Amino acid sequence: MHASLNRILLYVRDVERACAFYQRYFGFTAMCDDDDSIVELTPPHGGAILMIHPAAKGVKAGQATVKLVFDVEDVEAFKAHCATEGLAFGATHRADGYSFANAKDPDGNSVSISSRGFRAGR
Repeated sequence: MHASLNRILLYVRDVERACAFYQRYFGFTAMCDDDDSIVELTPPHGGAILMIHPAAKGVKAGQATVKLVFDVEDVEAFKAHCATEGLAFGATHRADGYSFANAKDPDGNSVSISSRGFRAGR
């Protein structure tokens, strides 16, 4: 028996704001049933679905327990594009044949763009 990771649940303070962030910068499409408190965000080119759920009052926003890593072929080009849209990534870091940069979503969750998936020999 096998299991695969296809969904990631994010607890957020403002569901609408979080959905708009992932739609605007990463091209996700939102889907929500009228009787459901979770909005499912589907990525444009496959990958894990983000499930956006309202956080309970006791949940601390932005704890560094999860980082969402988005594969991009050209980190600098993606950073430049996002900057024109209002999202600033931090410095680009280089490691073992790939590069990455970090930012935060509106609730302080860590997001990263990385070319790791495009390393030579993969």
